[in-house]
Order: sequence, then structure tokens, then C-alpha cells
Amino acid sequence: MAVLEKTEAYGSETPQWFERVPPAYWALTIVLLVLPAFVSDFVMFQIMGWTYITGLIALSLMFLGGYGGMVSLGQMALAGFAGYMVAIFGNSAVVEVSQGWPWWIAVPLALVLTIIVATAIGWLAVRTAGIYTIMITLAISAAFFYFTRQNYELFNGFQGFNSVLPPKLFGVDWRGPMTFYYLTLFWAALGFGGVLYISRAPFGLALQGVRDNPRRMAALGYSVTSHRVAAHAFAGLIAGIGGILLTWQSSQISPGTVGIGAAIDILVVAVIGGLRHPIGAFIGAFIFVILKTFAVDVLVALGLGGERFQLLIGLGFLIIVFFSPDGVLGLWERLRSHSKRDPLTGEERGGRSQ
Repeated sequence: MAVLEKTEAYGSETPQWFERVPPAYWALTIVLLVLPAFVSDFVMFQIMGWTYITGLIALSLMFLGGYGGMVSLGQMALAGFAGYMVAIFGNSAVVEVSQGWPWWIAVPLALVLTIIVATAIGWLAVRTAGIYTIMITLAISAAFFYFTRQNYELFNGFQGFNSVLPPKLFGVDWRGPMTFYYLTLFWAALGFGGVLYISRAPFGLALQGVRDNPRRMAALGYSVTSHRVAAHAFAGLIAGIGGILLTWQSSQISPGTVGIGAAIDILVVAVIGGLRHPIGAFIGAFIFVILKTFAVDVLVALGLGGERFQLLIGLGFLIIVFFSPDGVLGLWERLRSHSKRDPLTGEERGGRSQ
């Protein structure tokens, strides 16, 4: 009887779950699924594939910063670590270092090791707060960058690894433009859904409570340190998946991938999109990829040096943050609330005053 009641309860919850999904999300899902039929291979592989990957890595930062109140500059280092582990345990052109293990061993092992490293970083970082957390994670990222560049026995120095390709599972070339597009879309959607689910689960709610008032949560019997370290571990898993996909996309991993500039870029992406909702990571990633890809062409068209492409990216970042500290999502919410006001009285349409 109890099992039957649970089954009926689960069955009754399913339609409610579908009803809670906004229509805009269903429309976006359909658009993304059919997009390869209308765009070029370059857009599928370079623009959208890079957007999904960068969004995944930024999503790990958004989870820590938005739900945990911990801003980490170590997420790109974790992504690069996962990419290095796949290259070391799997196949690459550097046969002297790569072990050549099958993907179904190399990929899970890389993710497990990334989670362990993320847990260790979290164990150190959670003992600090604010700017000190940023600085300690930045120091760890810098140390990892210099270590990979100077170590040749394990990381092959500044050359890194090339010809790191995804496995041809089921006879499919997963680095083809369309297949890679759907591969990255799948993991981006899974990461997005996972963060949404965790944020509404007991652990996620407790983590947000720790973010808002750690002393009260500790008084209620919650382990503040354990929740924060676990958040770092989960964020490390997301960053690790993004790092493996990034390595497969570029077919190489090198110290430049985990440099200080790359770590700052992930922070810029997360801030541009907004730390208040997981979708902000992918919005920021799309804006960043567009600027990164076409900034040189715009500067050359204006008669300026193409090497100054970072100028446009920085200006875009400053403009968005200036008008909306909460990123694009915050700007969108402000526009929506403004549209609900009567232009003459300043009151909300429907009678409530602001």
C-alpha cells in the first residue's frame, strides 16, 4: 500500500513538474535542438560548442558564488587539470607520456581526480572569506600554471599535449561539427539541470543558508565547512566536464589553457551573465564568445590594431557591469519591472505603487 501511494504521488508530481517549466524554456530547447539545420559548421562547432563549454566552466563558478557565496578563481585550473588527466591517461601524440588507456577508464578517472583536487582546494579556501578566498584560489591557479609549464615528465612542459581526441563511440566521430554540438549541448543541459536541482534540494537550500548566515546555520546543527567543501567538489565535477570537452574541441591542452588570463575570463563570463541564476553562465559565455571571435574583425574594420581585441571585451564587460551589477539577468529584470510601471504615475500596472 505504501509503495502504491508513493507511486501515485510520483505520478501526480510529473505533470506539475512540466507545468512549472516556463514556456520560454521549451521554446529555447526547441530552437537549440533544430539550430544545426540552419547554421554553418563554424557556428555549430566554434561558436555554440565553445559557448556551451565555457558556460559549463562558468556554471561551476556561478554555483559557488551564487549559491555558496564563494568566488573562486580556480575553476579554470580544475577544468585544465581534467583535460590534462584525460591526455595523460588516454591517447595523444605525446606517446612517451600518455598511457593510452581506453576512454571509459581515462575519462571517469580524470573526473574522480578532479573532484579530489577540488575538494582539497575547497578545504583550504573555505577557511577564508571574501577577497582572501579569491586570492588563495588565484594563487593555486597560478601555481598550477607554472607547474604545468615547467614539468616535462608528467605535463610535457609548455608544449602540453596535442591530438587529444574524443573516442569514436558507436562508430561516430564526436568531433564532427554536428555531433560535437549535440555532445556539448547535452552536457550543458545536464549541468544546468543538475545545478537547478541541487539548488532546490535540501543540500542546496542549506548551502544558501550557510551563504546568508553561517552562524545561525551552525547553531541549527549544520556543518558549515562540510557544506562549503562539498559545494567545491560538485563545482569541480562541472568544471572537469567542461575541461574535458574543451580539450576535445581544441584537440590539445597546454599551460596556456590554464593561465591567469583564462581564469579571469571565466570570472568575467560569470559576472556578465549574472550570478543569480544558472542560465546567466551561458548568457555570459555566449556574449564572451561572440566578442572573442569577432572583436578582431571589428577593430580591423574600424582601422584599429587587431591585437587590441581585449579592448572590446573589456569595454563590453564595463558597460554591462556599470548599468547592471547583476549582469545581463539583472538588467533584464530591471527592464521587465520598468515595463510594468505606468509611465505617468510610476505605479505598477494593477494598482500597486513602487
